[in-house]
Amino acid sequence: MRAPAEPTKSGSADVEEFARNIARMMEQGGKALAAYLKPREEGHHDDQYAEVVDVVKTIGQVADYWLRDPQRALELQSSLGKAYLDLWAHAVKRMAGEQVRPVAEPDPRDKRFADPEWSNNQFFDFLKQGYLLTVQWANRLVREAEALDPHTRHKADFYIRQIANAIAPSNFVLTNPELLRETLASNAENLVRGMHMLAEDIAAGRGDLKIRQSGSEMFEVGRNLALTPGKVIFENELMQLIQYTPSTESVLKRPLLIVPPWINKFYILDLTPEKSFIKWCVDQGLTVFVISWVNPDARLAEKSFEDYMREGPLAALDVIEQATGEREVNAVGYCVGGTLLAVTLAYMASKRDERIVSATLFAAQVDFTHAGDLKVFVDEEQIAAREREMTERGYLEGRKMATAFNLLRSNDLIWPYVINNYLKGKEPAPFDLLYWNSDATRMPAANHSFYLRNCYLENRLTKREMVIGGKKLDLKNVTVPIYNLATREDHIAPARSVLLGTKFFAGPVRFVLAGSGHIAGVVNPPDKMKYQYWTGPKPTSANLDKWLTKAREHAGSWWPDWLKWLKAQDSTEVSARQPGGGKLTPLEDAPGSYVKVRD
Repeated sequence: MRAPAEPTKSGSADVEEFARNIARMMEQGGKALAAYLKPREEGHHDDQYAEVVDVVKTIGQVADYWLRDPQRALELQSSLGKAYLDLWAHAVKRMAGEQVRPVAEPDPRDKRFADPEWSNNQFFDFLKQGYLLTVQWANRLVREAEALDPHTRHKADFYIRQIANAIAPSNFVLTNPELLRETLASNAENLVRGMHMLAEDIAAGRGDLKIRQSGSEMFEVGRNLALTPGKVIFENELMQLIQYTPSTESVLKRPLLIVPPWINKFYILDLTPEKSFIKWCVDQGLTVFVISWVNPDARLAEKSFEDYMREGPLAALDVIEQATGEREVNAVGYCVGGTLLAVTLAYMASKRDERIVSATLFAAQVDFTHAGDLKVFVDEEQIAAREREMTERGYLEGRKMATAFNLLRSNDLIWPYVINNYLKGKEPAPFDLLYWNSDATRMPAANHSFYLRNCYLENRLTKREMVIGGKKLDLKNVTVPIYNLATREDHIAPARSVLLGTKFFAGPVRFVLAGSGHIAGVVNPPDKMKYQYWTGPKPTSANLDKWLTKAREHAGSWWPDWLKWLKAQDSTEVSARQPGGGKLTPLEDAPGSYVKVRD
């Protein structure tokens, strides 16, 4: 097959070329179908019937509520019918030349309908408003289904939202004015290129669609990502410990240990040098150690949450003492790494182990009452299905968790790329953060099952029911100072959830709310002067609005505020330390080999 050409510039359609390209598109479509079927025919793929069944079952419960009462069903049908009649009347008036206000308007932040033709062209305007009215009606189905329990209602709301996002007219060539122009102008070359990429991405996903969000060939860990100089000074089955080379003559006496999530790779905190939190910390005179988690396979299936604690932060503390001679350590935990750090603090408190003298939590939950849309995927039936799948493989594939995260913001992380890649036929722009987002890791069966059940399903930590190493954990025994950072638009660790978690610690807590979301709110270098952050009193509830009334807003990054807080714990300085401290022989250069293992 000849290489797909670029779109023509004339804007005029060539019927013969258009027909040839449609044939080429069908050829590429066959390759995409073959890539989808191959792993299934070879028995290497498990279709997600459990997820489909749960969607059908949940929406069925909503439908059952409305259909059980004929009067209620009639009122619902009438409301939709009236909305469509209003839309038709609007269209007729507009055809007659009247200036009329739309029956339904998209949110101003909704980028799907930004093209002027969605409003200027009456056909596309009618499609848009019809879609918006239907979505409003579908949302009402869930919102007013009073008999549903909260979890079912939450799931129904999420599933309806995903279906609504999927069927938006912006996602189809014939109902999207921009795509239609592109297709006609290029004689459907865009669809040939798009179907070619679709086949590649299904093959890359081993039978599932692995949407490319960034030009992957532009990035490589160790070449233009994770460049902060350092050495791997220790490794075990679960992690490598990196110590970074100092860039200042003196450093804070207390070393800094960073515990990243094992669901993603640590270099989110060490992207390009200008975005690197790790490099910034080194340049501020901190001795920085980072855990780089292994990308596990079936051999590590039985590694538990407790193993991650013992072979992760606890092992790191032993190594840090060998390398620096220091027992007192400041620790940072990000996302589930923060949850693990909080568990570790509670366990250490039960053992009277006082080596961690301050803790910082980045967008981390300890209480999961308000854990957001991720709870949609957590109930007994779904966890049991996931456990059966993990038992067969020994791990949860990283792309499964990545897909779940992307679904939380499907109109930002899925559908724009479907349109750009497979309908416009354009390669996505290179973006380091999205490259990292697609660099998923697997999760051992035992650890992930414990995490889902003890945190999301049963919320055992703050109920004082979680047992680790034979110890029943109690966060009220954690008295060290804590810097607890939430991000205002977080869809993974909602600010409300992080806020509530603050009250379970007995020691002094500085709660800080950063602008933006789970990633950009954390990775926000001071030089950029982006976003803002709020500081205020220690919260006592999950009421974020109430806390904000007493909070003070600050421009720019929270990083300097955190450093000031850290130094207030102890500002003693010593001469800078080289990796290993002359006592441990470095194993390899940072970022190490564990982080380079792809899913």
